[in-house]
Amino acid sequence: MEVTHLALLRELADRGSVTEVAYATGRTASAVSQQLKALQREAGVVLIERVGRGVRLTDAGRALAEASVGIATAIAAAEASWQDYLGEAGGTVRISLFNSAAELLLPGLLDRLAQYPAVTLDSVDQDVSEDDFAALTVDHDIVVAHRSDDRRGPRRSALTVVPLIREPLDVALPLDHPLAQRASVSPADVISENWIAPPEDFPIDRVLTAIAVRAGSPVRVVRRTTHLPLTEKLVARGHGVALLPRHTSAEHAAGSFALVPLTDIRAGRQIEALLRPDRAARRAVRVVLDALVAEASGSTWR
Repeated sequence: MEVTHLALLRELADRGSVTEVAYATGRTASAVSQQLKALQREAGVVLIERVGRGVRLTDAGRALAEASVGIATAIAAAEASWQDYLGEAGGTVRISLFNSAAELLLPGLLDRLAQYPAVTLDSVDQDVSEDDFAALTVDHDIVVAHRSDDRRGPRRSALTVVPLIREPLDVALPLDHPLAQRASVSPADVISENWIAPPEDFPIDRVLTAIAVRAGSPVRVVRRTTHLPLTEKLVARGHGVALLPRHTSAEHAAGSFALVPLTDIRAGRQIEALLRPDRAARRAVRVVLDALVAEASGSTWR
């Protein structure tokens, strides 16, 4: 079987349509269809079937798409070994980070990558719900994701998952709030406040739900936003309280708002890097991933 044909089958499994595969691979839809038909002839079984105006993989097609991951990973590993021998590390690495992770990690990551001038980092900010980060690995070599402490990550058996850092979540309060000078607060202390929160199913919102369960009372959310700088400004102006990541918001808190640790509950988020196994084997991707891990583990917030 042609390796390029197997790669297209895997793309179809991930993306769901011939049109999307064509767009992602720089081919025409007709060319993708012809190459997939050629793969089906090579395999000798039906791999793809029509459903309405689209297509889907058969059981055989899904099995072959899964098997193709190992082939792609082996090829990437062989190429990386040859680059190791030549002492080369070059190419473009695409990384997706949610906004606050970019603020926390990207400047130091770029500093560390300065010693690899042949490696180009193409970064984009993307913040999605907790269960949707894995899907971003289709278009990016490294996806920096986060999830709440109280929840196991979604099923990611097809991905390489690299832990980066655990970031505690503190209660952000206006400086003139009666609780602002406390060493810590409990869920019962803050449950009756007006809360500013991210959308439902985001990691920080899941922790807020856990606070409500511990306090035995519902949370009153008056504003929802994914934009942490906006949340910080709203808290500073007295428009509510919020859960904010300690390391990311600490620099902004001085003179504007207070960050007070929570007791009686494990409040934090796990920040991880998600990668396809074949992309994780690439030499340039390994260079960026190693620098990312070093930036997360070597910083003073640890």
